[in-house]
Amino acid sequence: MTTVAVLGGGIGGLAASYYLCKSTQVTKVIVLESSSRFGGWLSSTRRSDGAVFEHGPRGIRPAGAVGRNTLNMVDDLGLGGEILPVDYSHVASKNRYVYLNKQLHRMPSGISGLLRTVPPFSRPLLLNVAKEILVRKGKEDDESIHSFVSRRLGKELADIAVDSLCRGVFAGDCRKLSVRSCFPVLFNAEQRRGSLTLGMLLGSGPTPALPPGPLAQRSQTESWAQWSLRSGMQSFPESLSEFLQQSGKVQLHRDAGVQHITHAASGWKIELEDGVISADHIISAMPAKALSSILPPSCQSLSQLLQDISMVTVAVVNLEYEGSILPVTGFGHLIPSSENLGVLGVVYDSVPFPQHNRPEGHTTRLTVMMGGAWFQEVFGSPETVTDECLLARATEAVRSQLGVTSAPCWTWVALQKDCIPQYYMGHFRKVESMRHLIKENNLSLSLIGSSYDGVSVNDVIFSGRTAAEELIGAAV
Repeated sequence: MTTVAVLGGGIGGLAASYYLCKSTQVTKVIVLESSSRFGGWLSSTRRSDGAVFEHGPRGIRPAGAVGRNTLNMVDDLGLGGEILPVDYSHVASKNRYVYLNKQLHRMPSGISGLLRTVPPFSRPLLLNVAKEILVRKGKEDDESIHSFVSRRLGKELADIAVDSLCRGVFAGDCRKLSVRSCFPVLFNAEQRRGSLTLGMLLGSGPTPALPPGPLAQRSQTESWAQWSLRSGMQSFPESLSEFLQQSGKVQLHRDAGVQHITHAASGWKIELEDGVISADHIISAMPAKALSSILPPSCQSLSQLLQDISMVTVAVVNLEYEGSILPVTGFGHLIPSSENLGVLGVVYDSVPFPQHNRPEGHTTRLTVMMGGAWFQEVFGSPETVTDECLLARATEAVRSQLGVTSAPCWTWVALQKDCIPQYYMGHFRKVESMRHLIKENNLSLSLIGSSYDGVSVNDVIFSGRTAAEELIGAAV
């Protein structure tokens, strides 16, 4: 194998290229990114006065094999000194809120939180956990997250905590999302152990053996709950791009939208606006729907499956206020769909990452997340909604939910169109069918990125690693 084309220069495409360029079997990697910058949804604004604002993911969890894998890469890129860790004893880790019945409620944490009744719940959560061990295993091969949690832990927990969590993580509706694809650990715990509790205690199946490097070891020793980077998350893909550029193997092309791909005698011909590129293999890190629109007519069955993966749009509104304006301190609050369809949650950015505040004077940075699965219903078409409308809705949410009466001193509205794939029930079957079709038709094509095997930054990076390993063996 000589040339691999990577379609999409977000964190997934860059990660796949990173693993490929470490192999002697690959002589050239060509990354084709349709936009003017690399990094995809990892996007930060760095103001001249030193303040940093995130418009996409803002904290990465170090847990599990996929978390260790990301930290190993960060270490290799020389970013270890830039890390901003938040440990489990930090107030941002211990205090997470839900906004329900026009009030902020701290979510129960620790043993004491399980033992007593903590509003908005009507009884101690330990009772739900104790009863869960006795609940029979589900018979279906997939189930909605809401149905699964209602059945095992009770409807109240599903309506409040899980509804809010799914809005925060997937910007999605837990009544439609698949438990098997969104929370495989929970699904596997029930399948293998018959209980979530036993699954958590005894393990719910094999995980990839991935030794931790020095940074990942440090994260374990220091009990990190999450981490960011001093110059913002965007510095991660920036460092990765620089590493790839210097490898001598990788060609990085911006503003290089792929029009079509067609079969060639060996591999593919990739048509761009201004020319054609040949490649032995394609790794697609594009959203599933975008890939479906460039495949040749002979791949119609695959195109149809790719078309079926829906995406949602999220408005991310960054707000900066003078002074200390929060009535509570913690990571932020989420809002169940029963309380407010349009506003998904508010992150209190200055609490976990005060290093991103401007050095001079005291300020509070917040991020309001809006829309998701409810965007069209609440705000209308993403094509016609105005920044003014979104900003007004965000500042009103901060006023009514946090009691902030002052106006923000700085604002930024980012409309992230089609940014989070929705793994609806049966998603796993679609992905299995896609990969089966690729194998059956001997297509030199790998599918990576958030459309298939997990939406987190860690999952996306790991999907890039997996594709590279399948292509060139496990020597990466």
